[in-house]
Amino acid sequence: MYSKLQYISQGETIENQLYNIHKALDAGCNWIQMRFKNQTQKDAFTLAEAVKFLCEKYTANFIVNDDLHLTKEIDACGVHLGLTDTKIDEARAILGAAKIIGGTANTFEDIENHVKNGCDYIGLGPFRFTATKEKLSPILGLSGYFDILQKLKKNKIDIPVYAIGGITLRDVNPLMETGIHGIAVSGIITESDEKEKLIQQLNEKLHGNIIV
Repeated sequence: MYSKLQYISQGETIENQLYNIHKALDAGCNWIQMRFKNQTQKDAFTLAEAVKFLCEKYTANFIVNDDLHLTKEIDACGVHLGLTDTKIDEARAILGAAKIIGGTANTFEDIENHVKNGCDYIGLGPFRFTATKEKLSPILGLSGYFDILQKLKKNKIDIPVYAIGGITLRDVNPLMETGIHGIAVSGIITESDEKEKLIQQLNEKLHGNIIV
């Protein structure tokens, strides 16, 4: 079973990225998606090598955002692909059956295509506006998640769906009620001064132990 909480890394430098990832792992995250955009191949490889070491130390899943060839070169657990990145079926052909492949989606049709092409999990969003992404797809809100999850159920499509995009602690309970598997978050963890407490609260909500 995939973790219900994914941390998507932040940081403009290798040092910032490593600091944030290490803190998230230390606080209890066990699924790291390394997102290090617009960097040289050398810097991306240097960071990925260090993150892989950390994730192995903490027995956490290590997913690389977008970079299929780095995923293969570093032997990460898998890759997460955006809507305009490498196609899921092409990635599967390159990485093989054992690697995890996640795909970004904004509509039911996106998910349907990803599943058909061998995707393992979906990052569905955005939930609300987020400054993390430059080119934002149409915002879904709670009603958007509910509608899409109902369509998946009706069409007997069973795949872990993660909500993404500007999610706060108070959003988790209503989001889980739509039928999602979990959440993928970035800023909420990066910016928290009490990461361990926050991750504990998030996990308790995600696993159904409601905190008032």
